[in-house]
Amino acid sequence: MYNRDVINLAEAVLGDENFRISTAEACRLAALPKEETLDLLMGANKIRQKFKQNKVVTCSITNAKSGFCSENCAFCAQSSYHETGIESHPLLSEERLVEDAVKLHENGATEFSMVTSGFMLTEAELATIGRAAGRIKEQTGLLLCSSLGVLTAVRAKQLKDSGLSAYHHNLETARSFFSQVCTTHNYDDDVETVRIAKAAGLKVCCGGILGLGESWEQRVELAITLRDLDVDSIPINFLNPIAGTRMGARPLLAPQEALKCIALFRFINPQKDITICGGREVTLRDQQSWIFAAGANGLLIGNYLTTEGRDCRADMEMIKDLGLVAEQGC
Repeated sequence: MYNRDVINLAEAVLGDENFRISTAEACRLAALPKEETLDLLMGANKIRQKFKQNKVVTCSITNAKSGFCSENCAFCAQSSYHETGIESHPLLSEERLVEDAVKLHENGATEFSMVTSGFMLTEAELATIGRAAGRIKEQTGLLLCSSLGVLTAVRAKQLKDSGLSAYHHNLETARSFFSQVCTTHNYDDDVETVRIAKAAGLKVCCGGILGLGESWEQRVELAITLRDLDVDSIPINFLNPIAGTRMGARPLLAPQEALKCIALFRFINPQKDITICGGREVTLRDQQSWIFAAGANGLLIGNYLTTEGRDCRADMEMIKDLGLVAEQGC
């Protein structure tokens, strides 16, 4: 017998586009026992099908500037507080950024983001990103995004004018857990950057990393914060512990727990793009195709910032085999 609470909440979401699940209701879903996870997934899949049909967003990124980061995020291989042996490099050249975008476009990406480490770029670095964006826009049909640290209103307008359509800036975790993850900047710095990007007319891609040690209630807190900020796309990462970081010894989430997280975010944010990103290969293993049944409608293809992803062709074949179609999202 299916869980009646799940059915009722799914029907409420499906029947009223303005319905918003409450914190208490979301926490009840989060507290469901393992044997009822499939009930939650079935409800989330129905919600995905209504609002996203068979569309899958295929995002891609390039590590445009690696390492040297002044922030002490406990999970991050690029933090100057950690010794992880990653390859660090300054901002890539304009030519290299364009080349990376064209290659990923040819491999099936519909969206492309230039990602840099650090709290904020210099003016010269921002100018390079802007020139590259203009050329990528001319040469591909990619929706362009960037993740460049905190923003000012002036910088957000510069990025919008250069051809970018979206800005990525993760909150990483719930406000109530943030001090366990980072102490070199405030949670409000990240929230304000999201608001500045939206005010400039940029679509906002904002999510976090699950499996940092947060509680289920804090996962609900993050999902509701993202809903309240009205972000356009929610990237969900799963911690892939990197040796040398403060979270290098944390265990991976179990596959079913990770899928339950995705479903929970879909119930709370029924009409948003939910994209599964870093850590999915090591966390979900043979259950990667289940992300869509759990409510996701997006996938980051290609490599991540400091770890390798799955072959793009395998991901595109998976999407096709499931009867889904790669299209641009927000």
